[in-house]
Formats: sequence, structure tokens, C-alpha cells
Amino acid sequence: MTRLRERALSKSFRATGCACAGVVVAAGLVTGPAGSTSAAQGPASSAAGASAAYVLPDARRVVLGRSVRGREIVATRLGDPSSSRKALVVGAIHGTEAAGVRVTRTLRRRAVSGVDLWVVDSVNPDGVARGTRQNARGVDLNRNFSHRWQARGRRGDPTWGGPRPFSEPESRIVRRWVLRIRPAVTIWYHQPWGTVLRPCGAKAPVQRRYARVARMRLSCRGDGLPGTATSWERRSVRGATPFVVELRGGRMGAGVIQRNARAALAAVAAPLQVTRACSAVTAGASQGPRCGDARRSGAPARHADQPTDSHIGGRMIDALDSGP
Repeated sequence: MTRLRERALSKSFRATGCACAGVVVAAGLVTGPAGSTSAAQGPASSAAGASAAYVLPDARRVVLGRSVRGREIVATRLGDPSSSRKALVVGAIHGTEAAGVRVTRTLRRRAVSGVDLWVVDSVNPDGVARGTRQNARGVDLNRNFSHRWQARGRRGDPTWGGPRPFSEPESRIVRRWVLRIRPAVTIWYHQPWGTVLRPCGAKAPVQRRYARVARMRLSCRGDGLPGTATSWERRSVRGATPFVVELRGGRMGAGVIQRNARAALAAVAAPLQVTRACSAVTAGASQGPRCGDARRSGAPARHADQPTDSHIGGRMIDALDSGP
């Protein structure tokens, strides 16, 4: 039933919008003051990725919705709104793994071109505020998506996936927004494995590009975890490459954060841009992805699954059981 509903939602999100009495309204979106936009809740609250650029031609800040405790979940738009290539970067989905927020904040200070990039600091602002992995209702949001969702555990368990798929407002907000913009690449930050995750057995050129720029290793650890955002997105948006970047635990210097921001921009760039960057590197430039990756990046990659070991209550949770 959940799968049928997702297909119906995806079809309904392809509806076009209209402007009425000076207020832009499209599939539930209403512009707010000072270039801000709110994404209304409800089944008619999303538009297709292609129409989103027309619905929000000038919006740089979009309120996607609110958490259980009423905190705003906000997306900031960077780059080229007219670009057909969409990308999404999420700083945190677990409140105890918030180092990625430093990366998203750094991205907002960088010049971005050639891609319509949306950046979200956290889709779990209650967890970040409370210092908990789960949301305010004790649900691990990265076990609350429908693909391979499992009814195991109970409220309070670190990796409890909730009473049913998409039971939480935060995971429904992610579903609605992903189906709306249909990003070619989505990056989800977690901690503390210190690795870029890819599907086991896959070449994963996008993930490899990120790893090289960030000076991180690749791993397929955690592949197959239930109910994750990446596994759901991989099956809901054709040709998309959602993947997890596991930053290391502990304190990270500004240089590490800057490298990850550069790596994120390299990963979300269109293949043509990467090829040009490759040419610049071979001509003697000091930064950029390596040419081997650039030449292999023309086709959409198969994508990486899930995340992370987490520190909860001072103990390490094994990612093979809990994970990202």
C-alpha cells in the first residue's frame, strides 16, 4: 500500500503551478516574505523537479515543513535555479551526528554554478537540539523510510524505525521534497566512520570523486540496512545517486570541513563540468577531481546506501545492527 501511495504522490507532483493575485501557488507551495517560501503540508504539497524551477524562480530559502516540536526544516537554494540538474545536501538526520552541518554552512558561503543545489542543515532539528540520535518521538528517522522498513524494536531503542514507514513528519518532509526536485545527487552526512559509503560491488564514480577530493576512503559498510533514506531514494528517483558521507568522530579542523565542501561541489557537478575540471588538473591546477573519475562519470551511477555507527549514551552502536 505504501508503494502504491508513493507512485500516486510522484505522479501528482508533476502537476504544473499557477500564479494567482500576486502569490505563487503550485502544488501547495506559497511564497513568503523576503524571498522565503513555505512548503505546505499535505498530499498535494509537491511539484515535479522540472516545474519546481518555475514555481520558485527567485526563492533562496524554503521552509519545507516543521519537526515534531515545531522547529522549521529549511532548504537554502544555491547555484543556478534554471539548471535542469538538481542536487541536495543534508547536514544531519541524526542529532548526535551533526558535524555535517558545518559542511552545509560552508557551502552556503561558496559560489556555486551549473547546478540547482539545495542545502538543508538538518532534517532532525529536534534531535540536534536534544542531542539524541532519534527525533522527539524516539524514532530513528533513517529507519523510517519505506524500502526494507522493518517493524522491530520499540520506542527508545536507538534504531527503532517507528510504528510504520513515514510515520514521522520529518521523513515525510524528505519524501515530499525529494519527489519534488528529483535530485541527480543527494549527499547525506553521518558520523563517525570516516568513510564515503557506496553499494557493495558498484564502481560508484560519484562517491569515488567525493572521496578523492575529501581524501577519504570508500567502503560498502552498512549496505542493506533497513528503512534508510538513501535506499528509498535510489528506488524512487530513477538515475539518482544518493549516498552517505561518514565524517569521522571528534573535533574536525576547518581544513577538513573545507575539503568536504569542495568534495560536495565536485560530486554534485554535472559530468561536463567534471571533465573541464579534469582538464584543468592535467594542465597544472592544484585542485579538482582526478581525470580517471571524470572520464567515467558520464552515466548515472548506482548509488550508495546508508550510514553509521553512532555514539549513544557513551557507547558505540554497531552499524551492522544500527548503522547510519
